[in-house]
Amino acid sequence: MNQTASARARPPDPAPAVADIARACARVEEPIIRSLGRVDYLPTWQAMQAFTAARGAATPDELWQVEHPPLYTVGIAGRPEHLPRAHNAIPVVRIDRGGQITYHGPGQVVLYTLLDLERRQLGVRALIRLLERAVIDWLGQHGVAAQARPDAPGVYVEGAKIAALGLRIRRGCSYHGIALNVANALAPFDVIDPCGYPGMRVTRAQDLGIDLAPAVVCEELTARVIERLNQASAAAP
Repeated sequence: MNQTASARARPPDPAPAVADIARACARVEEPIIRSLGRVDYLPTWQAMQAFTAARGAATPDELWQVEHPPLYTVGIAGRPEHLPRAHNAIPVVRIDRGGQITYHGPGQVVLYTLLDLERRQLGVRALIRLLERAVIDWLGQHGVAAQARPDAPGVYVEGAKIAALGLRIRRGCSYHGIALNVANALAPFDVIDPCGYPGMRVTRAQDLGIDLAPAVVCEELTARVIERLNQASAAAP
């Protein structure tokens, strides 16, 4: 068979998958912001799971701004030695994010990141670093120097943890997100090993001279996260 005939016999390249086309078209859209206020944890977690299970390739990403009543959440790697050492009537809920135990409560800003990582061409580690950088950006905006730690995801000020991160990835999409201590009680952290680290100190924005209402902090942090997402989208091939 001659070269021309061989070329003619080669099957045509398959058409791009519909899902790939949809992802490409929706790639640079900013997330939809949903301000949900103070909501119970369990139905919010179930709503994140349902949203992620139902979303398609063109479903817009979303950021959920929430605050929770007092509770501890324990990730899939949670170990019993890190759980509360004293009874304080705060419920403990085992969930499907990564990591160990942390505390949520009024005055803490929680931002859930429901993102299509494949569409954004973001790896899990890159998303964690992006979220950490957004918190560091926000703190820097208010004159507070902060750092991330390669061995322990989150954001720290002079060694004390101010923001915890935990994610779940399903079908290339993320949920859960960031918890930033703003004006919440810190005593509940005293009876646990925060994020699985015995003796880890925690802090909050209020104690660092940032005298802003949690709702204001939430809007400012959300803006920093969107800035970082836009930068990542612009840099994607």
